[in-house]
Amino acid sequence: MKRKKSKHKKILVVCQHFWPETFRITDICEGLVEQGYEVDVLCGIPNYPAGKFFKDYGYFKNRRQTHNGVRIIRAPEIPRGNNSNFRIFVNYVSWPFFSLFYVPFLARNKYDRVFVYALSPVFMALPAILIARLKKIKLFIYVMDFWPHSVFSMLDIKSTFWRNAITNMSYWHYRKADGLIGLYKGTQERLVSEVGVDKEKTIYLPQAPEKFYEKDLPDKKLTKRFKGTFNIVFAGNINPAQCFDIILPAVKKVVDAGYGDFKFIILGEGMSKKWLVEEVDKLGLNDYFVFEGLIPVDQVPKYHTIADALIVALSSTPLFEFSVPAKLYSYLASGRPIIAAIDGESQRIIKQSGAGICVNSGDVKGLSKALKTMMDMSKAERTKMGKRGRAYHFKYYERDYNLGRLIDFVFNDKRVPDKEFKD
Repeated sequence: MKRKKSKHKKILVVCQHFWPETFRITDICEGLVEQGYEVDVLCGIPNYPAGKFFKDYGYFKNRRQTHNGVRIIRAPEIPRGNNSNFRIFVNYVSWPFFSLFYVPFLARNKYDRVFVYALSPVFMALPAILIARLKKIKLFIYVMDFWPHSVFSMLDIKSTFWRNAITNMSYWHYRKADGLIGLYKGTQERLVSEVGVDKEKTIYLPQAPEKFYEKDLPDKKLTKRFKGTFNIVFAGNINPAQCFDIILPAVKKVVDAGYGDFKFIILGEGMSKKWLVEEVDKLGLNDYFVFEGLIPVDQVPKYHTIADALIVALSSTPLFEFSVPAKLYSYLASGRPIIAAIDGESQRIIKQSGAGICVNSGDVKGLSKALKTMMDMSKAERTKMGKRGRAYHFKYYERDYNLGRLIDFVFNDKRVPDKEFKD
């Protein structure tokens, strides 16, 4: 992708999570470097999702790095530990607090833009807001987790006072931005209708997957390991929202129906990993599940390549009505058929693209039927599904096209609507 170079050349990116944690902000930053921009990142010490600092990282190790041309500054944080609600709260509060001490240092640098990749909590944007105001430069926020809806979906806060307080605090952060990017079309629409931001200051930008997902990556050892079975791959964070409490009983029904030559290959870690391993054992499904642990993101295509199908499930909440899990974009790019138990926008994408079989979230019976239907299909039928998904990816979610839209919006003051929805 060759684009006209902007006169604005240097950007500060603020996000608690960055490489080697597997968030797509890393690919965005590397893409900006590819296009000739200088990129500094203020982030935390990697510990997501396992809750402990990655090997070779800590309070006194690798706090300054350069990775693929991106300069990284790591502010301290208290790790997520056992991923209990208390530890997650402490982690949420600690990084924004410690990052404020970096504001005077970073404010001495010359930046043309400040950009926030806004996961939870919303106040991780605070240091970026301060730097942008001190430097009198434009601030852009890419809204990944839309507060307060995100926090209300996790915590049952009934107090009107606290709900209003959290809402006002969240919207205050968004209103400080010169431009807002919604990860989902529904997010963009809510930024206009609920937060009260001028539509011309917003844009919808899907979470485009890295380019390496678009190609097969054959691996002789994996091919040999999983030869002769129907392989279903799950890749991502293992947490309650991923609905393994629905997947496991559906798999049990498949086994009870006489299906036996299949494997669920689970890639990833997370707060529900221990429960999942124990539940698989309790249900007598050990022969059908393989846990590969946390895999480097650029190695995931090896598993996609040996997959006969990929699976995604998500719990049914109002928050997820407009959301699309990152893995779904990767799955489409991989060209493999998808089995899903999911509602809302994700279900629309799967059905409209023809990339797989989708049932409603929480439908154990429907999911078990979908699994059996996929296993009974011919390889040619599954291949057609995968090709339709990959074609849909190239039409709407391809990385370089959407990176170009991001650059136009952030650096060139040019708002290019997406091709999937009417603006």
